Amino acid sequence: MLNVVIIEDETPAIEKLKGILSELVTEINFAAIITSVKEGIEYFSHYSKPDLIFCDIHLTDGLSFEIFNSFQTDAPVIFTTAYDEFIMKAFDYNGIDYLLKPVSRQEVSKAYQKYKSLQQHFSSSSGKLSNLLEYLGAPKKSRIIVKKGVENIALKIEDVILFYTENKIVYLIDKQKSKYIYDRNLSILESELDPTLFFRANRKYIVNINFIKSYKAFEKVKLIVELTITDIPHQIIISQETAPQFKKWLAGV
Repeated sequence: MLNVVIIEDETPAIEKLKGILSELVTEINFAAIITSVKEGIEYFSHYSKPDLIFCDIHLTDGLSFEIFNSFQTDAPVIFTTAYDEFIMKAFDYNGIDYLLKPVSRQEVSKAYQKYKSLQQHFSSSSGKLSNLLEYLGAPKKSRIIVKKGVENIALKIEDVILFYTENKIVYLIDKQKSKYIYDRNLSILESELDPTLFFRANRKYIVNINFIKSYKAFEKVKLIVELTITDIPHQIIISQETAPQFKKWLAGV
């Protein structure tokens, strides 16, 4: 039995999706139909996790991402929306597919088959989705959405020289020396980045290995990092405690 939760505020879209899924899946249970962010937060705070979630992004009282920000769910999510500006952000929330409205039977079928393929690939011998959920729960970003003024910009993660925090705001600088705001704290960001590419130098900085030129001793027991791109007004210091780990990371050990 496949337990599905649908998060959608338009009745025709709900009925269409239910009809398509009922044709595709022999044994299916619609555990909940959620029509608002408020309902979603209430539901996931009291009920067990479904097998799969179909989720519209724009709801009457906000974006459905607010639900997943309030309560972490391990269930894979297939997002449906009439807009494509959130496509990269969707994959930060266990997203395995992104369907543009109006959805068709063919698109839903392909998304469901993708879910089944992932289930088969990552399932353990006991048939649980623990490995899949671990895989989905810690995605390694290839792009991020950053802000500059009123613009929201999709930026390749490989182009980021460093992330840093200042006055409780996270900023980043890219290889063009442009500065952007990023709406996450460094601890959450660190868990989402590829650890072979980025290193948490200290409480203030995360640095990209591809922009490190060298390092040298600083105040006898610390290290100071020299970047390949100059004229960036940031001094990255590695503490005595972190220095051995940093050297191994830089050497690829």
